[in-house]
Amino acid sequence: MDFIQIVILAILQGLTEFLPISSSAHLILFPRLAGWDDQGLAFDVAVHLGTLVAVVWYFRDEVTAMTKDWAASLVRRQRVGDSRLAWAVILGTIPVGLAGLLFKGFIEQELRSPLVIAWTTIGFGLLLWVADLHGRKVAQPRSEHALSRRDILLIGCAQALALIPGTSRSGVTMTAGLLLGLSRSGAARFSFLLSIPVIVLAGGLSALDLVREEHAVDWSAMAWGVVLSAISAYLCIHVFLKLLDRIGMLPFVIYRLALGGLLLVLFWGH
Repeated sequence: MDFIQIVILAILQGLTEFLPISSSAHLILFPRLAGWDDQGLAFDVAVHLGTLVAVVWYFRDEVTAMTKDWAASLVRRQRVGDSRLAWAVILGTIPVGLAGLLFKGFIEQELRSPLVIAWTTIGFGLLLWVADLHGRKVAQPRSEHALSRRDILLIGCAQALALIPGTSRSGVTMTAGLLLGLSRSGAARFSFLLSIPVIVLAGGLSALDLVREEHAVDWSAMAWGVVLSAISAYLCIHVFLKLLDRIGMLPFVIYRLALGGLLLVLFWGH
């Protein structure tokens, strides 16, 4: 990989991981459209580590409080402060963890084609639009702290669908949150908190695969990948949360429809 590829792909991962437009789709498609060789598993691990650093640092106060209160709730065997939200993140991660273990091989072999990405990009983009329109009609939208067990289970199951390339983990969890009556910011914040264990699990599995492959690692590319993806992801989270209530989901819906349409044009019949 040359330096231009490293910069573009790292920034691309940082921006798309938390926007509702699918980071996996962009990392699969962009190198193909640009005529680049696949960036390799090691670089994918690096940029995911960067996004993990970004989201943990951005929500460091919440993560610290949730961790302390969760540990205290285990000792006291009762709800403590933000322990409820911590349990929500843990329980919401279980469906995608199980789905990943069961279907990882099938998804990687059968569902990484441009046409699959095109249809999921369009379909889940339209669903995001419907959810955002529904959310605007909710008289008293809830925050992420008011999730019920049913809400958590449904959002967790929705997150499992994001294993299909083009779906967008952040997009599908925000969609579910909006349909369940969360505010835009509440849906987004819970989606970002849910990303922490998911990125850890996905990165851990990829790291194990990387160790088994025993390929030479370009440590310079890895380092740049971590740094650039972390910076771009942090800025993305900050700007997205600042602007979300003002702009809504429509710009991302339009982008998804345009991207999906372009992919259909380019790859239909191939």
